[in-house]
Amino acid sequence: MITTRFKNITRMKLFVPLCALAFIASCSNNKQQQSSKTQEIKIDTINAFLLKVDSAQKTISLPGNLLPNEKVQVRAKVQGYISSIKVDIGSKVSKGHVLALIDAPEINTRLQELKAKEKASYSHYQSSKDYYNRISTASKQDGVIAASELEKTKNQMLADEAEYNAAQFAVSSYKQIGNYLAIVAPYSGIITKRNINVGSFVGNANEAPLFEIEDNKLLRLQVPVPEIYTNAILLKNKGELTTKSFPDKKFSATLVRKSGSIDNATRSEVWEFEIPNPNSELKAGSYADVKLHFLRTQPSLVVPVSAVVSTLERRFVIKINNGVTKWVDVRSGFTMNDKQEIFGELNAGDTLVLKGNEELKADKKVFIMVGK
Repeated sequence: MITTRFKNITRMKLFVPLCALAFIASCSNNKQQQSSKTQEIKIDTINAFLLKVDSAQKTISLPGNLLPNEKVQVRAKVQGYISSIKVDIGSKVSKGHVLALIDAPEINTRLQELKAKEKASYSHYQSSKDYYNRISTASKQDGVIAASELEKTKNQMLADEAEYNAAQFAVSSYKQIGNYLAIVAPYSGIITKRNINVGSFVGNANEAPLFEIEDNKLLRLQVPVPEIYTNAILLKNKGELTTKSFPDKKFSATLVRKSGSIDNATRSEVWEFEIPNPNSELKAGSYADVKLHFLRTQPSLVVPVSAVVSTLERRFVIKINNGVTKWVDVRSGFTMNDKQEIFGELNAGDTLVLKGNEELKADKKVFIMVGK
C-alpha cells in the first residue's frame, strides 16, 4: 500500500514539469505565429497617384514703378541773370515754347565787336583782292611785274580771305550763343520743377537745373520679374495694374522690352511696359500693383504639393516601382495653390506617393492604393 502511494506521488512529480514544458512550448508557438503575423502587417498601404502632364500657369502680383516716357533737366548754356519767367510747375508746354529769358548785355556787346571785326577783315580782303587782280593783269606783259611780287600779293590776298572767313564764323557762333538767352522746351510736356526766380544768376556748372520737363502722354512701367518666370510666356503680352490713387480702376499695360539681364541682388529681370495716358490720369513716380498671368510654352509635370518632400539637403518625390519605393530628386517650377510644377527624371504614368515624408525610406516594400 505504501509502495503504491509512493509510485503515485512520483508520477505526479514527473507530470507537473511535463505540463509546464508543454505550456511553455505552446506559448512560444503562439508568439512566433503572432510575430509572423505582425511582420506581414508591417508592409504599409500607401496612397499613391499616377503622374500626369498638365498646363502650368500662374497669376502673380508684383510691384512696379511708373516712369515718364521722357524726362529732361533744362539748364542755361550761358551766364546771366533771369529777366523773365514764362512758365511754372504744372504748365503744359510744346516743343520750342519759351520758358525763360536770360539778360546778358555783355553778349550783345561782344557780338557787336565781332561784327565790326568782320567788316574790317572784309575790307582788308577786298583791298588785297583788288591789288592782286591789278598785279596779275600787269604781269601778263613781260618784264613789268616780277614773279616773286605776284606770288607775294596772291598770298596776302589768301591770308586776308582766311581772316575774313574766321571773322564770319565768330559772328555766327556768337549769334548762336545769343539764341541761348531764350530758354526753350526741347519737347512737349509738363513742367514738374522750377528752381529759379526773376533775378537769379544762372550758367554755373554745378547749379541745379532751371526746369524739369516730363512727357507723360505715354508712361513706362518697370517691373522686376522673378527669375523663375523670366522664360515663361506672358498671356497676351499684357499686364493689369492698379495704383493707390485709383484703387478701383484697372489699367492695361503692354510689354515692350526686357532688360535681358538678371540682377544679382534681387534675382529678377526688369520688364518694361507702356501705358497710354492721354488724359494724364496716371502720374509718373506712382507705385503700382501689377498682375501678370504666366504660362509655360509646353505641358509640364504637375503634382499635388503634398507629394514633394523638402529637406535641408534635397527636394524629392517618392516613386513606387514594382511595389518598392525610390526617392527621385526634383526641381520646383510654378506653385499653383495645391499643385506644384516639377522637373526631374520622371515620366507621365509613373506612380508617386501622394503624401511624401522622410520616414518613408527608399527601397521599402509597400502596398499601393491608387486614387483618381
